[in-house]
Amino acid sequence: MPPPSPPLPPALHRVLALLPRIASPRHLLQAHAFLLPRGGHHHPRLLSALLLASLRLAPRHRSHAAALLCRVHPSVSLRAAARLPPQLLRGSLLGPQLHSLLLRAGLAASDAHVAASLVQAYCVCGRVAAARRVFDEMRGRDLVAWNVMIAGYVKSGDVVSARELFDVMPERNVVSWTTLIGAYAQMKQPEEAVEVFRRMQVEGTEPDAVALLSVMSACGDLGAVDLGEWVHMFVVRRGLFQKIPLMNAIIDMYMKCGCIEKAVEVFEGMQEKSVVTWTTQIAGFALHGLGLQAVEMFRRMERENVAPNDVTFLAVLSACSHVGLTELGRWYFNVMVSQYRMKPCIEHYGCMVDILGRAGCLKEAQDLVQEMPFKANAAIWGALLAAARTHGDAGLGEQALLHLIDLEPHNSGNYILLSNIYAEQERWDDVRKLRKAVKERGLRNVPGASSIEIDGMVHEFTSRDGSHPSLNRICKVLCEINTNMKSVGFVAALSEVLHDIEEG
Repeated sequence: MPPPSPPLPPALHRVLALLPRIASPRHLLQAHAFLLPRGGHHHPRLLSALLLASLRLAPRHRSHAAALLCRVHPSVSLRAAARLPPQLLRGSLLGPQLHSLLLRAGLAASDAHVAASLVQAYCVCGRVAAARRVFDEMRGRDLVAWNVMIAGYVKSGDVVSARELFDVMPERNVVSWTTLIGAYAQMKQPEEAVEVFRRMQVEGTEPDAVALLSVMSACGDLGAVDLGEWVHMFVVRRGLFQKIPLMNAIIDMYMKCGCIEKAVEVFEGMQEKSVVTWTTQIAGFALHGLGLQAVEMFRRMERENVAPNDVTFLAVLSACSHVGLTELGRWYFNVMVSQYRMKPCIEHYGCMVDILGRAGCLKEAQDLVQEMPFKANAAIWGALLAAARTHGDAGLGEQALLHLIDLEPHNSGNYILLSNIYAEQERWDDVRKLRKAVKERGLRNVPGASSIEIDGMVHEFTSRDGSHPSLNRICKVLCEINTNMKSVGFVAALSEVLHDIEEG
């Protein structure tokens, strides 16, 4: 560890406060020159702040950072490195440089805390394999070192290695569990996130707010409303209902699970709401095609003087798209630009293309794609292809498919949409050509799937999968529902059915 430092004089306190705001190499050198004659190099806090400022200015001032690295105590360097944003260190040589200094100081393996900091520095630099080598060589690894290494794997996207390490930990704390649950939730593996959360409960570790946020996200993705309700009650019992992000996650979970009334109840019961709260509620209404409710919620938000952000407008435009509020969609797009001075992102343009396409304004939608300051992505060309399918425009469908073949060549659903346009127009030769192209590219349809939670268990149903043990009873109930619907005059709109391109 570095030697104890004397008290910091007032003049050096002022420099310490200024160092985080330094934005130029010239000012950095001035600060360093001011510190030297006043004994600033004897104060680890000042050296750490100086090193942090120097590293932050790299690569413009990398030489100064390298010189400081060689002159300060290695533990000071490690603390400074740990405070840097990962994007500044990604791919840098800071990790190896610190490792070399620690080896020369004889600290790399003898001090578990220093070694754990080195593991973290390597992980922040994106050198996870090097971090693992240091971790494996550590003597007396403590819980912090295990958690740092697991977090390093998670940040690199290697959740498999993170899980393998997690499973062999000699002990775990709430940070260990939360890191893995959050990783699965972010990687869109909600089943695994819920499984780890349940195991956390069995082993008697009480979740913190971060773990609850992650598991709420997983419950929403899975439709696991029973577990979501349990988490909601846990939040209430522990008095965590004042944490706005947690309540926002509960609203989002209920909306994704289709429990709209419960979501509204939570929303109305919140004494304080953030812009994210309002946006989550609006997006939830949009998700279920409740466009008018979404628009009314947006108007109420404005009446209560809550300024919307770009995500709020994305939710409103999505709501207008789902229910065909074309003029209202145009209005809100213009309000976002003119009144709130926001620059639309590609997702905003995508919503507008979808709104216009659904309304049959195909020329206007195509013009918008040409005029927007972005290159159209797969979502936008997909919206045009869907509009072409709805309105029977084979030319637009062909144009959209050509772009989609480049952007997402393995998506067979795009071919299905154009094939259905051809089939409706009885262009059977074109249908056969599309089928041939699909087979030559080796594409296969991804079967659709749906899930439902019953008594805490999530049942997933996949197209053409007859493995569910209650399949016969399910089919019998579906037939009864179909019969009842026909008895009250329901007629299926077969023109809207997507025909499988692999079917002959």
